[in-house]
Formats: sequence, structure tokens, C-alpha cells
Amino acid sequence: MKIYITHCSAKKDSALKNSLEEVTPDKLYTATPTKRFMKRCKEKRAHWAIFSDKYGVWFSDEKHKWYEKDPDTVTNQEYRELVKNFQKMLVRFSEIWFYHNPGRFHPLYKRLLKETKVEAKIVLFTHLNQIE
Repeated sequence: MKIYITHCSAKKDSALKNSLEEVTPDKLYTATPTKRFMKRCKEKRAHWAIFSDKYGVWFSDEKHKWYEKDPDTVTNQEYRELVKNFQKMLVRFSEIWFYHNPGRFHPLYKRLLKETKVEAKIVLFTHLNQIE
């Protein structure tokens, strides 16, 4: 089973900022590349998730509250927890396709993808038409 994943974005629905409402990732993230990724995955009925600097792997049907977490502020302890979460949540998938923009790919995500035990299953990709 294949899953498509991309990292989170700083652009979020500001109407949710002071709300206690929990929403799915497609309701929270508003950055254009992220919206396009989610739209393509839905169109293709693909399994997908967002990698959140706060929540870790956030599947399309899960709900969380609005948050503010910059990858530059992730502590060593938080990083270790994110790596554990990534492995635990994605171990059941045979392929993990990670969508990214090479020019804007944060070092935190590069490091995580190299240090995870599921590294051999990861395929980096840059074009949405690769989502099948």
C-alpha cells in the first residue's frame, strides 16, 4: 500500500487560530502547494498525510487544532519524537512518496527522511502528476 505525504506549511486558516475546533488537514492548511497536493490526492483517491512539525504524521481523516510550530524551533527531544512517530505511523505502508520543492525543503525534513527506519520505502517526488 502506497501513501503520499508532504510537509506542513506556515500558511493556515486564520479563522481557526483562536478556535478550539479540531479540523482535518485540508481545512487547516492554505498554502497553494499544499492545497494542490491535497486536491490531487483526493482526485486520485490516494492515501495521503501531512507531516506536521507539531503532530507528526497527520492523516487526511484525522482532526487537530490550529497550531503554530516552525521547524526551526523543533528541539532535539521533539525531533526524536517526530522520528518515532513517522516510523510508527508509516511502517504499514510499502511505499512512502514524499512531495517536496527541492529549493524550499527544510533541513529538518531532509534529516528526518535520512534517519528514519523506513528510509528504504521513501520516494522523493516533485511533480503532482506523479500521484496516481
